[in-house]
Amino acid sequence: MPTKYRLLVKNASQVVVICSNGEKYLQKDAVQNLCVVDNGSVVIGCDGLIKAVGPSDDVQAEYPEELFEKVIDATGMCVIPGLVDAHTHPVWAGDRVHEFAMKLAGASYMDVHRAGGGIHFTVEHTRAAAAPDLLASLTARLGRMLRAGSTLVECKSGYGLELETEVKMLEVIEKARRSLPINISSTYCGAHAVPRGKTVAEATEDVLRVQLPALRRRITAGDLRVDNIDVFCERGVFDLDATRAILQAGRDMGLHINFHGDELHPMNSAQLGAELGALAISHLEEVTDEGIAAMATAKTAAVLLPTTAYILRLPQPRARAMLEAGLIVALGSDFNPNAYCCSMPLVMHLACVNMRMTMPEALVGATINAAYALGRSDTHGSLEAGKHGDLVVLNCRRWEHLIYQLGGHHEVIRYVIIKGSVVHDNDNILAF
Repeated sequence: MPTKYRLLVKNASQVVVICSNGEKYLQKDAVQNLCVVDNGSVVIGCDGLIKAVGPSDDVQAEYPEELFEKVIDATGMCVIPGLVDAHTHPVWAGDRVHEFAMKLAGASYMDVHRAGGGIHFTVEHTRAAAAPDLLASLTARLGRMLRAGSTLVECKSGYGLELETEVKMLEVIEKARRSLPINISSTYCGAHAVPRGKTVAEATEDVLRVQLPALRRRITAGDLRVDNIDVFCERGVFDLDATRAILQAGRDMGLHINFHGDELHPMNSAQLGAELGALAISHLEEVTDEGIAAMATAKTAAVLLPTTAYILRLPQPRARAMLEAGLIVALGSDFNPNAYCCSMPLVMHLACVNMRMTMPEALVGATINAAYALGRSDTHGSLEAGKHGDLVVLNCRRWEHLIYQLGGHHEVIRYVIIKGSVVHDNDNILAF
């Protein structure tokens, strides 16, 4: 009998569907009530899409094993959706490990920035780097993220600050998108910092008059796919007026607004984003109550980055206040030379311990809500029929072990699957 389906994952102790009624995000009480199927199975078709999820007896009665190219017996294991990392900066050159010692000695983010480090150090090295070298390092970093369970990753430019290097970075991201199994959401972040020797006004004009028009031409020609636009809205970087102008221009090109806001100072970035219809705002360590309320009303997702607050010793984002206000709370690793973390399981752990999120809230933040923050919750973030067959099989009977075991994801994750194909098989682990 010819095969008709790509993959059957059967007899899992738990299949964590997340939500089952086509929800694009979860908020308030719904975040605590995850949809979980006990003793469940998942069917993925040859098109890479989920065809069925449910109790194993029901699924296997309708879908005999001989119809599948591959069958995974997940007895004693759990299945969760592939994790979504909603904020990363993975394309760069230059080692900044020396800055970690400066931070440990008390230097702030802006102290490092003013001393010639930070973004400007990375810009210098990234401008000088050859595209094949940037692609090689990006491929290795995305591989680490995938092995930690991430199947959809947002990838930013932003270490060029001028047209040539920003395009080089976006081309590298595009090559990775086309050649690697991991799903990528591409973000133009040419307003990541004000280039040396330029004023804010000059940098803004360059983005508006030079960089964005050139990107529009490349996108229209089909050479590049860019999904989002980002600006670092911060005191000493891009102010509210400059941020507004750049984000509006990107929105007019069809890009999702997804930007850095209210990280180091309360800039009223949240209110600006809500006004502009932003899909998401990241950081928000210094967001005001008024900003939280505005984002909740606008359905603008908050992408919280617990690694950044941890490494920079910043105040933790007020996740509990956001959740109680009905915000759509997502999570990201903020992987970059300043916060070198490829692991969404570690991010979820920090979110629970330092931001006082519950484990269901953290898993929602790393699945359906992170997908929403990237405009992808119609295809990713939950295990529902018609969505991409992206999932992680855990070698444990309860899914919470992925968060509970600090630094233990390498042993907990058994398989990572993208569109029904096993892209990571970790067969050297012991059951818990």
